[in-house]
Amino acid sequence: MCGRYSLTTPVDGLRKLFGFDQLPNLPARYNIAPTQAVLAVRSDDSGGREAFMARWGLIPGWAKDPSIGAKTINARAETIAEKPAYKAAFRRRRCLVPVDAFYEWVNADRSDGKKQPHCIYFEDRDPFAFAGVWERWQGGDGSDVETLSIVTTEASAAIAPLHHRMPVILDPSNFRTWLTGDPEAAGALMTPYEGARVIAFHPVSTRVNNVRNDDSGLWEFEEPVVDAPEPPKKAQLSLF
Repeated sequence: MCGRYSLTTPVDGLRKLFGFDQLPNLPARYNIAPTQAVLAVRSDDSGGREAFMARWGLIPGWAKDPSIGAKTINARAETIAEKPAYKAAFRRRRCLVPVDAFYEWVNADRSDGKKQPHCIYFEDRDPFAFAGVWERWQGGDGSDVETLSIVTTEASAAIAPLHHRMPVILDPSNFRTWLTGDPEAAGALMTPYEGARVIAFHPVSTRVNNVRNDDSGLWEFEEPVVDAPEPPKKAQLSLF
């Protein structure tokens, strides 16, 4: 799954990669969490692309209670076309989610009992795109709320040491197909990333566990805290 990510790339770099025109500068975010407003990119009515902000955690148009969004931050590629929460969005409302790193937690022999977070990124440190789907939900007061889910698939060989699943990462050459192609063509893109760019990761501070922490220090290398092994016992000399 994908439960946290970062986006620190200046907006001019994002415009160049994603092809949208508008949007003021955004603050660097190192710890983006579910239910927060996040940047996404979709096709506009003129055939171009527009950036927009959406709440992370998709609320289907038919939902009575918006709290469902806390359970729909990720949409599985294997079932997205059939699940009631996602199937309409997958057919008609796909988007790109700009990212420059994301986090995954693994079990570790830490003395504090916590899982060890890792920061995952491309070695060139350039931004990239998750595949996403978005929806528009109307609240009881008549206001529209736009929300999204990030699509996940089986982990690639590079991610497998950390987790058995990963977000669908789209190559720029496939942006148009994901945004405007038919469902069959878009579905063919929901595969583990095996592109030319090299995926890297390293352990980072457990400060990322707290959503209130959102600073560059979260990316700093942190060796896993492990229980020190017991020293070997000295051999007992026997005289008999």
